Amino acid sequence: MTQWSEDLIPIERARTLDGLFFQRVRRSPARVAYRYYDRGGDGWKEWTWAEMGAQVARWRAALAKEAVAPGDRVGILLRNCPEWIMFDQAALSLGLVTVPLYTDDRADSAAYIVTDSAIKVLLVQDANRWGRIAEVLGDSALPVRVILAEPGREAERLARTDPRVVMAADWVPATAPVLTQREGNTDALATIVYTSGTTGRAKGVMLSHRNVLADAQSSLTLVDCYQEDTFLSFLPLSHTLERTAGYYLPMLAGASVAFARSIAQLADDLQQIRPTGMFAVPRVFERVYRRVLDQVASRPLPVRWLFRLAVHVGWMNFEREQGRRGWHPLLVLWPFLRRKVATPVLAKLGGRLRITVSGGAPLPREVAHLFIGLGLPLLQGYGLTETSPVVSVNRIEDNDPDSVGVPLRNLEVRIGRDDELLIRGPTVMLGYWNNHAATAQMIDSEGWLHSGDQARISNGHIYITGRIKDILVLSNGEKVPPADMEMAIALDPLFEQVLVVGEGRSFLSALVVLSADLWPGLAMEYGLDPEVEKSLDDPRLHKELLRRIREALRDFPGYAKIRRLTLTLEPWSVDNGLMTPTLKVKRAQVLSRYAEQVELMYAGDA
Repeated sequence: MTQWSEDLIPIERARTLDGLFFQRVRRSPARVAYRYYDRGGDGWKEWTWAEMGAQVARWRAALAKEAVAPGDRVGILLRNCPEWIMFDQAALSLGLVTVPLYTDDRADSAAYIVTDSAIKVLLVQDANRWGRIAEVLGDSALPVRVILAEPGREAERLARTDPRVVMAADWVPATAPVLTQREGNTDALATIVYTSGTTGRAKGVMLSHRNVLADAQSSLTLVDCYQEDTFLSFLPLSHTLERTAGYYLPMLAGASVAFARSIAQLADDLQQIRPTGMFAVPRVFERVYRRVLDQVASRPLPVRWLFRLAVHVGWMNFEREQGRRGWHPLLVLWPFLRRKVATPVLAKLGGRLRITVSGGAPLPREVAHLFIGLGLPLLQGYGLTETSPVVSVNRIEDNDPDSVGVPLRNLEVRIGRDDELLIRGPTVMLGYWNNHAATAQMIDSEGWLHSGDQARISNGHIYITGRIKDILVLSNGEKVPPADMEMAIALDPLFEQVLVVGEGRSFLSALVVLSADLWPGLAMEYGLDPEVEKSLDDPRLHKELLRRIREALRDFPGYAKIRRLTLTLEPWSVDNGLMTPTLKVKRAQVLSRYAEQVELMYAGDA
């Protein structure tokens, strides 16, 4: 049986994020810090904290030889791996400012971040990614140094022909002086994180060492973390949730982190790593939810009935443990149902998850109900990049899945005009990089950050009720929250992506991306050719899909009804500019792309 023990580093002793790393190396030199999959060696490898300290010293020595000074910006465009940590810590220890970039972002977006933040040194995954960015940058003088992490023929060619480019293996020295803790300023700028805005250019959120340390420390008062924990890291480290909660928080607590290979290999990684903790966005849980339901649907009727019973009784048991209901005779079945149904399902997630947190977007209630009913300790949280990012999270012993939890203890929250959630405290950003006007709009003269989210606070919990800017107002004055409707519709596996439209109109319509896997079978049911685009306009098909959507929206008010559809098989993605790197749909861009189709849906409407 695992013995859980705390080993928290006081942030007063750390002072800075690189000071935190130094303190952890000194305190836990022999403990495993990181696990990663060595693609060349075809197996999982480990780095201890002492070994990581030696590696960071080497990367620090390499950076120190470049033309950089404290306050200069350096960029990381790298998948999750120990080298991400090495470069980040090396840069921070020199007083540099780290700017993370998404590996799957568009080249023009990455180039914009490079120039806007004036990145001088850029660590890039491979030659192909740098080539695409360089093409957009053109004759730009920045960056002055490009380090390619992965070797290869093209990387070697670039290193020979472009004086800016160097291979990481050649750039990092074999030895370096031992790390020492610097006298860093805790209020100094540590990182600029570009928000994946759904409209317009991304804004650079400036976070200080204090911002991030305060957020990680306060999060630990709500979510316990131990030396014996192993976190599986698969959200990109350029995502603030993963960086704070999946990188700095485990470092604060002395836990180890394993870097997942890819989303496609996540199921296998869960089996091999068997993590005790994991942070994810709802999209990940939704995918697993769909997969579980698809597998159950193919089983015999008695198995399906037993599964539904297990979820139902498991949820009753959860509610009883939370003190929200009394005993019920069905609860006597829970030990049997847990052993026969719930445990085998959770074993596919590694079987050891002690804590799982969903954040970044609302978690559909049906998804939470299923996983919690099966006994998964799933907590919903809430945050913003501008708040480092965690604002609130549910606690194991006080978990209301309809809420986004209780606020961190070092934060003040209140409800402002138009029911907007306002936040004030040490985790609130310094401001937006080179954008004083946007900063003034976001943070008022009293220091309150305006979240843009509508909320209510009850029994100490925060409940998000909508987005101020995302409410659709129909021509009859009825107000509709499209995100809630889209989330409910997308639980149907046939609907891959959904955008509800109807601002200023007399009724609602929807743009729908159908599942490429399920479309051929559906088309054949109606005698349609799945390869012919015109098949998507078939009236019988639309009638059936509207029926399915009506069923998905049965709990919504009567006026929240979809009357017309535009169907497509082309996914909205980062590549085609219709999604942000954090997988949020760019509503304005989608509406612009499908403007003609939207007008056709309302043709003849008075």
